[in-house]
Amino acid sequence: MNNIDFLFTNQANYPLMMGILNLTEDSFSDANKYMNPTAAMAHAENMLTAGAHIIDIGAESTRPGAKPMDETIELTRVLPILSQLKEHHPESLVSIDTRKSSVALAALEAKADIINDISAALFDSDMAELVSSFPHAKLILMHMQGTPETMQLNPSYKNIVDDVKSFLTQRIDFCLRKGIKLHNLMIDPGIGFGKNLKHNLELINRIDEFSSFGLPIVLGASRKSFINQLVPSQPQERLGGSLAVAAWALQKGITIIRCHDVDQHMQFLKVIKAISQPNSIGA
Repeated sequence: MNNIDFLFTNQANYPLMMGILNLTEDSFSDANKYMNPTAAMAHAENMLTAGAHIIDIGAESTRPGAKPMDETIELTRVLPILSQLKEHHPESLVSIDTRKSSVALAALEAKADIINDISAALFDSDMAELVSSFPHAKLILMHMQGTPETMQLNPSYKNIVDDVKSFLTQRIDFCLRKGIKLHNLMIDPGIGFGKNLKHNLELINRIDEFSSFGLPIVLGASRKSFINQLVPSQPQERLGGSLAVAAWALQKGITIIRCHDVDQHMQFLKVIKAISQPNSIGA
């Protein structure tokens, strides 16, 4: 059993924490902050020290309006940090946020554990088959309406939860046909990806309904703009709103929280778990 499967077998650990490492100039939250490899590695190590179970590395911005990035640039940014992490922290779990099978191949060959594909293997028709050729690799299938360039242009649904579940059902079936084992799939409803405020709140409110898939659920709401719509704030000022989502996720049994502020999320979750189970804490 590999490291991530071991984590998934112990539900008392939930939610697991996925720390975000953006290697981009135009991320909505921490643009240009970790473009320097030394700064990027230091941030990754700080998140591991704070308790992150997974480091999610992304080199292509997927904010609303973002354009696709050349795969060569993406690889140049991702591989050095991935290699350093695996060299200095061989037990660490690393996810690569990419839509491109060429990037996924290089990352998996460099011992990445997870491919986090915001297009659910739609952007690149070779993605699912490529991931299936690595028996221990996991693939996160996320829902997005449209592309990053178009997704916030008046998104609409008949029923947001049913529509997202239907999409994920189709993508899971596709991946299974391409040879990926069911236990290697995870799902993400895609908060902020082609959704308005009401859509986002409805998905978070009913997030436990996605447990019907029997797969790990990833929830990524950290610092996102729907918080600003509720309480006007800059991305770095949205920790309170992000922790509110984390509290809801804990209550609903979500598997993975994808976040920027790992240390604060870990402190929050440890304290709230201790309050809920005071007898488990030694005198």
